[in-house]
This record gives sequence, structure tokens and C-alpha cells, in this order.
Amino acid sequence: MSNILDNVDQRTQLAGRNRLELLLFRLCDKQQFGINVFKVQEVIICPDLTQIPESNMIVRGVAHLRGRTVPIMDLSHAIGQMPLGGEKGKFVIVTEYNRSIQGFLVGSVDRIINMNWEDILPPPKGAGKNSYLTAVTRIDNQLVEIIDVEKVLKEVMGENFNISDDVISDEAKAVASGQHVLVADDSSVARNQVKRVLDYLGVESTLVNNGQEAYDQLKAWVAEGKDLQKWLALIISDVEMPMMDGYSLTTKIRKDPDLKNVYVILHTSLSGVFNNAMVERVGANKFIPKYDPDELTKVISERLNEHAAEIS
Repeated sequence: MSNILDNVDQRTQLAGRNRLELLLFRLCDKQQFGINVFKVQEVIICPDLTQIPESNMIVRGVAHLRGRTVPIMDLSHAIGQMPLGGEKGKFVIVTEYNRSIQGFLVGSVDRIINMNWEDILPPPKGAGKNSYLTAVTRIDNQLVEIIDVEKVLKEVMGENFNISDDVISDEAKAVASGQHVLVADDSSVARNQVKRVLDYLGVESTLVNNGQEAYDQLKAWVAEGKDLQKWLALIISDVEMPMMDGYSLTTKIRKDPDLKNVYVILHTSLSGVFNNAMVERVGANKFIPKYDPDELTKVISERLNEHAAEIS
């Protein structure tokens, strides 16, 4: 299992083709879960853990991996299921999210499977806003649940939403009036993070759950007769989303005569894998790794100023 990700670098060719590879795993029972391979650094048998006094009950301890101290979280416990038993015989999926490294304790790891994002669907509407699901799919006639890891990390590790006073001036906020931003992200936590920044800047926004909804919304605005060049300042899109990923959304926008000039920022926790070369390949204007409120505020503010100058 330690070499299950040996060829992960080759998988970057899937980007821009609306495809992904899922690492399938289980927690306490037969239910299968999935995580995007691009988020995974390695899969290991659970090592000895060092306990952390007064830590969150979800954190089973820390492991010393390749010169780093990595928190190990009980993923089953984190999503409201029974905690996993002892660490012996369990696996740890070491991941990178939002510029941090953490490990998730799981019961077993099955295999990697190549899929289309079109086959990854939003969770059922009955799942509710407190659900930890960000998407679902079917593999071999079995339901596979994809967990909203950003929600887990927010609840366990906390969230930084402190925007420094010197990041933006009152003059910069003034240009936000009359401008609009479209946000596409399948994680409710991520959507709300971006919305808080936009609210702080005083700019109106529309939030959607995936690339397909974003594209449909853009075409609906065009049909309504909105002048997107003057009204829509930018799109902020996640990369990995059900139905249509952010790279495919950007590619589709660039090929559409009505939308080709829309400004697109890709805002993703895939910071360890994707780089500016890939952003240029699909035609995005900028890439921002999640999640630094100061950096996001600065980039959005700069774009609002630029857009205001364009339409004046």
C-alpha cells in the first residue's frame, strides 16, 4: 500500500479533461468513501502516535513522518460515526489541504479508480446542511460517499478569518459598488469563506455548487441580456467539483463567444499539485491556493479595481 501513489505525477494529465482518480477507503463498516488522489501524499499503515494533551477528541495523536509532525484525525469520529478502535492494523491517508498536512485514520484502503467528474454527483437534497458529504458516485453498483474534508478541518482545526487592516483601503471598497462575482465551489465551508471576503469588500455575489451550475448561470445571464463584460467582475472557482470541474469550466468559458473574456480565478486546495502552467493551459487568469483571507482579499480587490477601470 505504501507505493499505491508512486505514479501520482503522471495523473496530472487528467486535469482539464473533467476526469479524476479516487482513492477508495472504508471506515467502520462496508460503506465506501472516496478522496481525490491529488489531495493524497501517501498511504501508510498507522504508525505509533504521540498523544497531545487537551487536544480535540477527533485528533488521535501526532505522527513523525519524514521530518514533520503530522496530526492524525479519526475520520469516522469526525463525521459523526463511531470512532475507530485501536490504531493497530488501521491505515493513515496523509493529505494536503489548504496549505497544511494532516493524516486521516481509516479502517482500510481499497484501490484507486479513474472516473469522469460527470459521474460525480452532488449529495441528495435530503442530506441536509449538516451533512459531511460533498458528492456521491456509484462504483460497481455501490454508493461511494465523498466527504467534505474542508468542513472536517474547520470543525477540528478551526478557521482563520482575520483580514489585516492594511490589506484594503476605503477607496478600494468604493469601486465594488455595481460589480458582481460568481463563486463556484462544492464545499459549503469554502463558499462561505469566499462570501465573507466579498461581503467585507462590499461586492454582491452569486454562489453555486459546481462548474455545471456556474456555466448554466452564466448562460442564463447572457439570455437575460446582461452585459457580463461590464457587470461581472470575475469568477472564483474551485477545481474539483461534481459534474464539471473548474478546469473544464474554464476551458468551456474560453470556447464560448459570449463568455470568453470573463476573468477566472481558480481557488483550490490542490496547491501541492497544480501550478501556473496548468492554469495557463486551460486559460484561467490566476491561481490562488486555499485559504488565506488576506491573500484572497488582496487578489479580489486588485481585480475589482482593474475591472472598474476597464468599464469607466
